[in-house]
Amino acid sequence: MTATLTTPPVTTPAHRDPNVRRWLAAYTSSMLGDNVYYIALSWAAVRSGTPAQVGLVMSASALPRAVLMLGGGVVADRFGPRRVVIGSDAARCAAVLAVAALLFLSHPGLWLLTLLALVFGAVDAVFVPAVGALPPRLTGKDQLGRVQGMRSLAIRFAAVVGAPLGGLGVAAGGAPAAFALAGLLVAVSVPLLVTVRVRDLPADDAARVPGTAWSDLKAGLRHIRGHRVLAPLMLAIALGDLGFVGPLNVGLTLLADRRGWGASGMGWVLAGFGVGAGAASLLLAVRGRLPRAGLVAGWTITVGSAAVGALAQAPTLLAAVGTALVVGLLTGLSGVMCGALLQTHADPAYLGRVTAVSSLVSLGLTPLSMPLAAAAIGAFGLGPVYAVSAGVCGLGGVVALAVPALRRAELPG
Repeated sequence: MTATLTTPPVTTPAHRDPNVRRWLAAYTSSMLGDNVYYIALSWAAVRSGTPAQVGLVMSASALPRAVLMLGGGVVADRFGPRRVVIGSDAARCAAVLAVAALLFLSHPGLWLLTLLALVFGAVDAVFVPAVGALPPRLTGKDQLGRVQGMRSLAIRFAAVVGAPLGGLGVAAGGAPAAFALAGLLVAVSVPLLVTVRVRDLPADDAARVPGTAWSDLKAGLRHIRGHRVLAPLMLAIALGDLGFVGPLNVGLTLLADRRGWGASGMGWVLAGFGVGAGAASLLLAVRGRLPRAGLVAGWTITVGSAAVGALAQAPTLLAAVGTALVVGLLTGLSGVMCGALLQTHADPAYLGRVTAVSSLVSLGLTPLSMPLAAAAIGAFGLGPVYAVSAGVCGLGGVVALAVPALRRAELPG
């Protein structure tokens, strides 16, 4: 049963709102389960197959996620994001616990792990848009910037804590125990989500007009294309992500290897990035909003792109850690600002579809840049590839600064 508020609630600061805190606890537990799941999946795959087979298993979820993401946005808007999030977490919990049980009882091989990865990717395709569409139904519009900062902090926390938890699960009982732990963490989110209250928004009536899924999808794309803020914001996000993902993932590994920093050095650089990104999330979570949000997003993307390019020129490990901290701070701030602008400027009836489009770029298309970045580094070297990536990322900032409607966009006060 969905507890529905028929009148808008009195706006309470999100960090003091028990309803928002229950949602945040549910989301954090779900994200912890996700991180433990990936540790368990990678360990189980390594124990069962060759390196090439491990790569296929770990990437299997990307295909259904990319193919179904836009449809997932339609599902979230049509059936309600809260219901979809609860169903998604329940489905992921059931799938992971079932695999844990099978691994305890037998050794089914890589086919089971591949099937699980495919299921996770398909469920993610509806979970991610629904999560993006939920906050406006939990709190007032003036609190959405703070909620975006809190959500980003939850993601950082889950990434830092989830990996050690997954390692402990593997150490305690192998992959089956780690999968069981992941399933239990996701399971915790379900009863918490059931207690979360949501309110209907006036625009929700538009989502209930009968129509086909295809017509719903086209309506969502028209909403983005015709919007003075959302259309350029999507382009800025896409360019920023495309220029950022390759250098931070594949590029950083190769940079640490060629400079002789080793795995521990790479870990310190990633830690610097994480501290910077966490500080940016904390800033928005505490302040709630920053004035001139569009202008801030444009400049942080632009300056952050220069820091990305400078990372390849860092002469020492200490300089690389400091540069990564600046990259994390600037790109983290631009990320939470862009997310908050999406939340506040999209019509709530289309927010699932809007989130699906932005997530398709970040989770579906930008990973394709990683093998391209690796091949380009092998052919041209680290410096030129980092410079080109920084240029692509910087174009996102140029778009944000050049389009007046986006440059002047504000978060509600």
